Amino acid sequence: MDQDQEVRIDKWLWAARFYRTRSIAKNMIETGRVQYNGQRVKTSRVVEVGAVITVKQGYDEKTVVVRGLCQDRRCFSQASQLYEETAESMEKRQRNAEARRLNALFSPHPEDKPDKKQRRELLKLKNSFGEQS
Repeated sequence: MDQDQEVRIDKWLWAARFYRTRSIAKNMIETGRVQYNGQRVKTSRVVEVGAVITVKQGYDEKTVVVRGLCQDRRCFSQASQLYEETAESMEKRQRNAEARRLNALFSPHPEDKPDKKQRRELLKLKNSFGEQS
């Protein structure tokens, strides 16, 4: 982890293991799901130590502070040393996960998948409601 090198944000996100490939990281930056110091950025933006990066992944949003720079992808233990997640971000992710878990308790889930006959009956029922309107 060399601190005096210049690293593009797409390479840094890939090296820090936020995204599996650089092309996915590039796509996320271009669609605005990554913010650098609270602003949208381009993929060529140079990352600086101490910068705040917000990364949206699925339902979660992580806010991290850059602690190190690296251009190559390494093992997870080394990659996790490149950043530090803020306490507010961790607390918010835990609250959201708990809310999703509690919400799942109220949505009905069948014990098993319907078989072929039951699927046909469901389709007939759905189609009959569509014809009435």
